Amino acid sequence: MKILISTSSFGKYDEKPLEMLKTEGHEVMPNPHKRKLTSEELTRLAKDCDGIIAGTEKYDKEIFEKLPKLKIISRCGVGMDSIDLEEAKKRGIIVKNTPDAPTEAVAELTILMILDVLRKVSFMDRQIRTGVWNKEMGHLLSGKTVGVIGLGRIGRRVIELLAPFNVKFIAAEPRPDKGWMKENKVGLVELDKLLEESDIVSLHVPFLPETKNIINSERLKLMKKDAVLINAARGGVVDEAALYEALKNKHLYGAALDVMEKEPYDGPLKNLDNIVLTPHIGSYAIEARILMEIEAVKNLINSSAEVKS
Repeated sequence: MKILISTSSFGKYDEKPLEMLKTEGHEVMPNPHKRKLTSEELTRLAKDCDGIIAGTEKYDKEIFEKLPKLKIISRCGVGMDSIDLEEAKKRGIIVKNTPDAPTEAVAELTILMILDVLRKVSFMDRQIRTGVWNKEMGHLLSGKTVGVIGLGRIGRRVIELLAPFNVKFIAAEPRPDKGWMKENKVGLVELDKLLEESDIVSLHVPFLPETKNIINSERLKLMKKDAVLINAARGGVVDEAALYEALKNKHLYGAALDVMEKEPYDGPLKNLDNIVLTPHIGSYAIEARILMEIEAVKNLINSSAEVKS
């Protein structure tokens, strides 16, 4: 099979995933641009390809019509919102993702963001670089109530990592594992109650029609004054304009976003001092990246055997 690897740095840290593909006899075409592909670049590069190891580029009906040979999309990552799954199914295109590999990396980044915002680490770093030596007072994590929205792999792991910090956990989850929640002392509450009671709110939900702007102006008003909001999940689940107003008006103590609705981000949030912004690096730990690439290759190889059969 002819395979396009659309991700920008595939195999950079370990050649094993590429070797696995070549051992199986697949012809591999890397991303020559070393960045996220445009739709035009994607269709030009993949026009003769049977499979794609995909990043976050868009796959919709228009793209599929230009890729008549495509049989497999193996997403190197968790999120599937960039792929029209119904259209892929109609065309018999197998779509897989790698939900396990990034879990630890995203969970650790979430913990980092919480501590960074509470202790104003990035803010003071920026001050020092401009010649200002000012010791800002922050807050402890210990003793806080942490509200986790979404108890998938990452949401659960965040709770496990935070447990030694002496915090109280509440969560909003439509399909709760009550046994796990009891074991980890997590209270199940409705979303609005979680927002009202939490000192720190951490989002771990996929981007779906029902989760678009799930944190909007009205829900931000429910949050405690001086609460912290963390989004290392998906862009579009937080209304960024409403968040800007809440932070600007000091209703929230601070926030941290690793994901934005439009990336690269160039909006007004970057002008505020009480927010930490990172460029969608949740899975960007070398160990996690290698595992994710291996998992994506295994998905493609297994799917190619399914296609042949």
